[in-house]
Amino acid sequence: MNITAAQVNELRKITGAGMMDCKNALVESEGDMEKAIDILRKKGQKVAAKRADREATEGVIIAKTNADATYAALVMVNCETDFVAKNEDFVKYAHGILDLALQHKVQTIDELKKLELNGRKVEDTITDQTGVIGEKIDLGGFYKIEAPLTSAYIHPGNRLSSIIGLNKADVANVHQIARELAMQVAAMDPVAIDEADVPADVIQREIEIGMEQARNEGKAEDMLERIARGKLGKFYRENTLLNQDFVRDSKKTVKQYLAEADKSLTVTAFKRLMLG
Repeated sequence: MNITAAQVNELRKITGAGMMDCKNALVESEGDMEKAIDILRKKGQKVAAKRADREATEGVIIAKTNADATYAALVMVNCETDFVAKNEDFVKYAHGILDLALQHKVQTIDELKKLELNGRKVEDTITDQTGVIGEKIDLGGFYKIEAPLTSAYIHPGNRLSSIIGLNKADVANVHQIARELAMQVAAMDPVAIDEADVPADVIQREIEIGMEQARNEGKAEDMLERIARGKLGKFYRENTLLNQDFVRDSKKTVKQYLAEADKSLTVTAFKRLMLG
């Protein structure tokens, strides 16, 4: 059967599959477009199953807020190679998933997977993309923040992104402040907002490390925990967002930077995600 270039091009536009894959599917389906689409999707499912044990450690991490900046979301879409991660269509696909999350104010990754993107459930489009690209594709992470004001930051290269929430939106230059803090989170990787928010297991690990360091320095055994707890102050200053030095002016802490704008302005939540 004679398959025309126009038919191949139409199928490419619909599925995003390669030219030869589209031509072969049309030949197999004897020119039936719907059957050809099914053939390509089945091929995608076979590729997905075949590559299920592969590691998808590359990809993109992107973040955005909705129009009124009360909801921010961050998604990670993984693939196997950096080559695919930099592909314009792959990045566009990831943005499509993120825009869907913003539109519906999605709460969980499972909810996001069930939404429809271009007439297909997101989880099914992942299988489709695996077939089109020939690599394992995975929705590796989803996080959201809802607050009076949110902000998002994508570091150049799409390998690191952050989102943040503030407790007030009626402060002068608050959008700029939120943006600065989203960048702070990306750059400084805090473990918590303030001292009281540090998880107990993290504190215990720092105490154990401090005790071992003191033991190696020859300190008395009954002094080890006291010495280790004394070092927690430095840990809090370096690893809790409000107590970190503000990146753009190290003479002040983030807490002081916020207080200059409004004494009651503070951070309600943040999330940072990085590939590798």
